[in-house]
Formats: sequence, C-alpha cells, structure tokens
Amino acid sequence: MSDHRTVAVYFVASPLQYLAARRIASDIERDAKQVLVWYKPGMKAVVDPSEWDACTYMPWPRWEPLPGWSGRHRRLRANIDLVAGLVGQCDTLLLHSAVFDTEAINYFLHALPQRAGAREMHARILPDGLISIRRYPLSLPKRLMQRARLLRRLIAPELRYLCFDGDRIGSDADFCDRIYVLPGLPHAYPVHKVCVLPPLVSRAQPVFEDGAGPRRALVIGQPLVGAGLLPAHALAPLTQRIRDWLAGQGVAQIDYKAHPKDPGHELRHPDYQLIEPECALETHMARTRYDAVVGVRSSALLFARQIYPPAVQVVAFGWGDALFKSEQERIDMKHAFEQCGVRFA
Repeated sequence: MSDHRTVAVYFVASPLQYLAARRIASDIERDAKQVLVWYKPGMKAVVDPSEWDACTYMPWPRWEPLPGWSGRHRRLRANIDLVAGLVGQCDTLLLHSAVFDTEAINYFLHALPQRAGAREMHARILPDGLISIRRYPLSLPKRLMQRARLLRRLIAPELRYLCFDGDRIGSDADFCDRIYVLPGLPHAYPVHKVCVLPPLVSRAQPVFEDGAGPRRALVIGQPLVGAGLLPAHALAPLTQRIRDWLAGQGVAQIDYKAHPKDPGHELRHPDYQLIEPECALETHMARTRYDAVVGVRSSALLFARQIYPPAVQVVAFGWGDALFKSEQERIDMKHAFEQCGVRFA
C-alpha cells in the first residue's frame, strides 16, 4: 500500500452521483488520490476506470450477503477490507456519499480512518437530484435502528456505527463539513456547509438551425403508474399529449431514454426510437443536439435545462395528474423546476 497525504473516496449509486464525484475529483480535490466505489451493479457501464486512481464495485450487504451464517455481517467487514486496500495509508481522508445513515456506508466513517492511519476524516455529501432539494428528518424508528447497529461492535470493534440526529443524509452531523449542491437548484441545508459545484458536464453543441437538418427531440421516461406517481387512467392521454406536442413542434426524430426501473416504457409512443447510451444520460445530452427535451418529473429535465442553450425547449408534462407524497413535496419540486427554467405544459 502506498502513502498519500490526502485520499478522497466516493461512494456512488447513480450516474448523477458519478458525474458529481468526477467533477469534485477534477476541480476541487485534484491533488488527492481518487478512489471510486460504486454499489449498484448497473453503474459498471458508466464508470471509466481511467478517470480514477483506483475503483471497485462494492456489493450491498443487505442484497448481496456472503454465503453462509451471518453473511451480511461478514460482507460489511469484507467491504471495509476491500476499500481499505484501495485507500492505503494517508493523513487526511475525505469520504463522499449521498447519504450516511445506511449501514453499508456509515461504518466506513469509523473503520476507514483507523485502517488508513488518517489523522483527519471529513464526510461530504454528494448531490442526488431532486432528493437533495428537501430535508428528510430521521424518524424515531430510524433513530432506534441507529442505536441497534451499535451492537455490532461487540463482536467486530471496527464496525462502530456513528449515530447522528437531524437530516437522514447526515447534513446536520458533526462529521459532515461540506454539502455539494448543483447550480441553480434550491436546497435546505446549512449555508455554511454548502458548496455549489460547477456544471457537471460541458454544454452541448449548438442546436440545428432552421432548415439545417431534421428537428430532433428526447423523451425522458420514468416509472409513473408503476411507482404510484400517476393514476393509471391518465397515462395514455399523457403519452398522446406529449406526442401531439412534439408533432406540433415539427419534430421528425424522437429518441426515448427508458428508466432502468421502467421496463414497460410507460411514456414511449410506438414511433419513438429507444436509445441505450453507454454513458450517463447527462453526458449523452451534452454530446447530442436536441431541439426539445420532454418528460414528466424526472430530475434529468433539470440537467437538460442546465446543459442546453435557451433555444432548446425543456418541458415537463402531466403535473396536473401527477401524484406526490405531500402538497409540500409538490410545491418544493415545482419550485425547483421553475427555478431551473423548465416549462410546464
């Protein structure tokens, strides 16, 4: 294991988190050793190992325990061994994650600095799209669960859970000194901890001028009826309304990007071309010229508005029928869309 003064570790579970980690590594922590850890199998297609000093897939203990007795517990310890081997020895350790209350990540706060011999450890929060615009206070059951997790240290001293109160992602915790947010998005975090990231991707090439080529649009799919975000009776009229609007804009080519959790492609019209880019959707948009990007309530619409120039229409449909957990969630999300410049139809 080699020695480094500072090592930055990024635990990521989505393409957006990956892009944020990449931006932090290249612009903010450029002098540190960069270690990427992804814990969703589908992320493998997004990860470019050449962008990191070390990277690995880390199995989630609950879903991929080791075989045999106490497999979840042993997976936690194996994960610490795995990441510690990539980190090596250092003076300062910077741990990045979108959330710190989950056991798969929290135990690293204590175990990894000890294994690395670090004199300092700072936890920093990665942005996570629309989830990051609101606070999610820890409920009483979740606080009790934190205390229950303390019992693991009785049989494995390195598995010491760091309990905290307030927001469940850890934004109020003493161990968190920085919260990264995306430009243009509202948030409810302590101002003294917030750091606004530069744009995650470079802006796309200029759109086609009138007459210079076929007008092209991107429809961003997401699970709606299947996720309880839209009544079933509203789906077909919504899909047709989007198609009619695109026709009215003179769009000749329509790409459809499906959501991984939407195998039924709820928003797809028969003449949409299904695309499966080998990179993050945000990166695909930055590389691809569109005249319009449309969807319902996907956070990708927010990033499309940040990526594309004003001439590209970015439009959210169906909010009159969309379902939300609460009226406050609807207000907060609509404010975020409006603040970023996404239109409603």
